[in-house]
Amino acid sequence: MEQRKLGRTGIEVSKICLGTMTWGEQNTEQEAHEQLDYALANGVNFIDTAEMYPVPPGKETYATTERYIGSWIKARGKRDDFVLASKIAGPTGANRLGSYIRNGNDFSRAQILEACDAGLQRLNTDYLDLYQLHWPERKVNFFGKLGVADLPDNEAFTPIEEIVDALGELVKQGKIRAFGLSNETPWGTMRYLNRHEQNADLPRVASVQNPYNLLNRSYEVGLSEISLREDIPLLAYSPLAFGVLTGKYRHGAKPEGSRLALFERFQRYTKPKAEEAVERYAKIAGDAGLTLTQLSLAFVTQQAFVGSNIIGATTMEQLCENIATAEVVLGEDVLNAINGVHAEISNPCP
Repeated sequence: MEQRKLGRTGIEVSKICLGTMTWGEQNTEQEAHEQLDYALANGVNFIDTAEMYPVPPGKETYATTERYIGSWIKARGKRDDFVLASKIAGPTGANRLGSYIRNGNDFSRAQILEACDAGLQRLNTDYLDLYQLHWPERKVNFFGKLGVADLPDNEAFTPIEEIVDALGELVKQGKIRAFGLSNETPWGTMRYLNRHEQNADLPRVASVQNPYNLLNRSYEVGLSEISLREDIPLLAYSPLAFGVLTGKYRHGAKPEGSRLALFERFQRYTKPKAEEAVERYAKIAGDAGLTLTQLSLAFVTQQAFVGSNIIGATTMEQLCENIATAEVVLGEDVLNAINGVHAEISNPCP
């Protein structure tokens, strides 16, 4: 499988990344290990997780996904064969996750060091290749929000200088090789980059992990230029829009055991305009001799600003199809048809 550079870190990652957020909720530990074995055997060298996984998050399942990966590493002993990324959770107040993650955490130096050490222990590893800030502390448009119309009068968040300095300590200690952002904006990305430009001894932001799919191409507005000009690639998550772009929810269907059937909270990609777009993308896929899954994943993977496409699966059948899309290349006619739909139904689910 094609390997791509992770920014200017010297790390190379497969263009398909194995996402893990269902492990511990929809997938058992044995199933997680089976997915890991299959992915590595089929060209994937990049695994992405987070301390708050599985999703939906909860006190009882907190960090279970990291523990599953840790037990696999302990059993297989293949740590140097793959690139491992994890994330520190952002603020978890009453309106987000709750206070069970380090008692309402932030990105202060103490919290970053504590979170990293705990993650390494759970993962049974001495180092992370990529450590990411899962979402910003400050008020910002993420998780389906559009724009920032105003700012709180007394907004307080950890200075970016302190955050990068703490991450630099972890690099010097050999606990992480690089750091990345997630659910970030152009302003935030450039501020993190600026800290490195002020002091070249500090680590340079390596990547941005944001949502990107046929129903949400908002990354192209601002951030894609930063990715291309500054070598800060996108690690695209939700490339199948919570499974909506597999087509399994078409015409009101909710298959038993599927995410939308199990969890009411996952409604981000079920808006009326999205349904219209899905039908049109399904026709484009059919005319091209592809499944909707193949069309959707291949579109994301072949974008020039994408470093890796983070796929996830709850069954081995899904995993096999998702990884196999690495071989699918969309022609100019198919891309033109996709862009025609996008021009008429732009970002129905940002």
